[in-house]
Amino acid sequence: MQKNKKTLVFGASLNPSRYSNMAMHKLVTNGHEVVAFGLKEGEVEGVKIDTELKSYKDVDTITMYMNPTRQKPFYDYLIALHPKRIIFNPGTENPEFFKLLEGAEIEFETSCTLVLLGTNQY
Repeated sequence: MQKNKKTLVFGASLNPSRYSNMAMHKLVTNGHEVVAFGLKEGEVEGVKIDTELKSYKDVDTITMYMNPTRQKPFYDYLIALHPKRIIFNPGTENPEFFKLLEGAEIEFETSCTLVLLGTNQY
């Protein structure tokens, strides 16, 4: 598997018991460049969590940690980043957004980032 897939953790949390937080640790440990967006500013594993939307460049993967209802206002923003793929972690699956991603020719999968990293399928 290719290393350093620049990843946007969308819905990042400072809480160590949250999966987005665990994913940030594991992504950094596995040598991926990580950027993050969340509701609270802070830092996890040396990665600053941004609370305002930025136009990140060269994003390979967006890993989603935000429930479908909360995703809606961000559809256009996320599509405009032109990621290669979006991973919908358990609880974030969103058929409405899936249709928009298909139209924008952006790959998506319903999976768990932690499992993908742990089994070298990321």
